[in-house]
Amino acid sequence: MSPKKSNRMSRVLVYVLVSIAALYLLLCVALFVFQRALIYFPQPSAIGTPETLLKLSVADADLQISVRPHDGPKALLYFGGNAEDVSRNLPSFSEAFADHAIYLLHYRGYGGSSGSPSEETIARDALDLFDRVYAEHPQIAVIGRSLGTGVAIRLASQRPAVRLILITPYNSLLELAARQFPVFPVKWLLKDTFDSGEYAAHISVPTLLIAAEHDEVIPRSSTERLYGHFKQGVASLKVIAGVGHNSISESPEYLKLIGAGL
Repeated sequence: MSPKKSNRMSRVLVYVLVSIAALYLLLCVALFVFQRALIYFPQPSAIGTPETLLKLSVADADLQISVRPHDGPKALLYFGGNAEDVSRNLPSFSEAFADHAIYLLHYRGYGGSSGSPSEETIARDALDLFDRVYAEHPQIAVIGRSLGTGVAIRLASQRPAVRLILITPYNSLLELAARQFPVFPVKWLLKDTFDSGEYAAHISVPTLLIAAEHDEVIPRSSTERLYGHFKQGVASLKVIAGVGHNSISESPEYLKLIGAGL
C-alpha cells in the first residue's frame, strides 16, 4: 500500500472514531438533560371531588392529595409509581382499610399538583405531608409502590411512622438505570438515585416488602439486596405468585397482604 493511500485511510479512521466519540458524548448530554423525562410520567387525577381532595401548600408548590377523611389515630400515607394516578386507589383502600384516614400524594406535576418532580422535592413534600397528617393522626403507616418505595423508605427513616410497606421495591434507582443503559456512565449522569438501601439500615419500625413473582421492571435481586440492608427482625419479604410489576394490585392477595402489614 502506498504511503499516500495509507495516510488517507488513517484520516478516514480518525474521522470515524471522532464522529463516534462525538455522538456518544451527545447522547450522554441528552441523557443528562432529559433524564427526568425518562423517570417521571405525570398522570392526571381520575377521581377528584371536593370531598376527596386536600390542597397542601408548601414553600414553592401547591400539592394535591387524594384523601378519605376518617376520625381516629390511624392514617395511611401512600406514594405511587412513576406513571401512577394514585387517586385510583381511593375506592379500594377506603373499603379495605376502613379504620384509617387515607392520604395519597400526587407528586409535583401529577394530578393537579404544581411544579416539577425530582427526588429532593418529592422527599421534602413527603415530610411536609407527614407533619400535616401527624398533627391529627399520630399512628401513621407509610406505603410506597415502585418508585414510591424510595420516597416511603426515606420518609420512614426520618419520621415516626408505625409501619412501612414497600410494594415492588428496589435497592437503588441508580442500579436499575445502570442495568437499563449499560453503555453510559450512569453513575456520573443520574441526579435522582433513590438509594433505598442507604436508608433501610436506619429503619426500626415493622416493615413488609411485597414483590411480584414475575416482575419485569425490578429484578428480584434488587429487592433482595434492599431486604438485606434492614436490621435483623425488622423486615419481612412476601412474594405474590403469578403477577407482574403492573398487575400486582389485581391479585386478591394484594390488599390482604397490605392489611396484614398495617
